[in-house]
Amino acid sequence: MITAPPEAPVDNAGNTPPAVSLCVQRLRKRPDFLALNRARRQGTGSMLVQGRDRGDGDATVRVGFTCSKKVGNAVARNRAKRRLREVARLLLPEHGRAGWDYALIGRPEVTAARDFQDLQRDFLYALRKLHGA
Repeated sequence: MITAPPEAPVDNAGNTPPAVSLCVQRLRKRPDFLALNRARRQGTGSMLVQGRDRGDGDATVRVGFTCSKKVGNAVARNRAKRRLREVARLLLPEHGRAGWDYALIGRPEVTAARDFQDLQRDFLYALRKLHGA
C-alpha cells in the first residue's frame, strides 16, 4: 500500500491522493542521470530540476531523485528525497510532458525544511521554465 507523507494534502474524505499513474516511471540508471546532466536545468529556492525531451516517441514521463551528502546525513537525504518524490507524484502526471525525463535534486538545509506548498510552487515554476513557457 502506498501512503503519502504527513505533509501531503488530504482530500475532504480523509483519503490520501491517488498513487502515481502508470505513465510516470522512475529513473534508476546512471546513464539516464548523466544524459540529464547535459540537458536543461532550472534552479529554485528549494531544488534544482533538470529536464530533457528524449525524442524517442515514448509517451512515458520518467523522473529521478538525488541528494548529495551536502544535504546532510542519510536521514536528512532520505527525508528530502521523500518530499521530492511526493511533489513529483502529485504534479508530474498533470504538468509533466510526455517523452520527457526529469531529475529533482535536493538542496542543503532547504528541501527538507521548506513549506510543502512552497516546494510545490517551486517545482511548477521550474517546469514552466524548462518547458519554455
